[in-house]
Amino acid sequence: MYLALFILLRVILKRQTGTLGMTDLLLITLIADASQNGMAGDYRSIPDGIVLVVTIIFWDYALDWLSFKSPRFQRLIKSPPLPLIKNGNLLQRNMRKELITKADLMGQLREQGISDISKVKEAYMESDGQISVIEHEEHHEKGG
Repeated sequence: MYLALFILLRVILKRQTGTLGMTDLLLITLIADASQNGMAGDYRSIPDGIVLVVTIIFWDYALDWLSFKSPRFQRLIKSPPLPLIKNGNLLQRNMRKELITKADLMGQLREQGISDISKVKEAYMESDGQISVIEHEEHHEKGG
């Protein structure tokens, strides 16, 4: 069962962006449950477990493929980025929608090296839960 999972995950699910999204977490949970069935029973249940895991991976791949090919389908699968800060101002309504406190958001900003919210042009909650930040461009003028 381990070898089957290793090969399937290594060969089929190669592309990853380095973050763990909700669909990835769901996939891992379903694969764990499906493979457990193959390992818990007698040896005749291993092929059944492998078939179940392959089916789950197939549907995950199919949904990714469809969202890649169809922008309309992608909008159904992945939520658009949600603005949290605009020109240094907190967007309280969007923060409430995602249950993000000012302290949580400031912690995320500090992790990205930003200590002053007024330096933030825009900040977004991405579909994978990460917060992306665009800072105001600073223009350094030299006096003569």
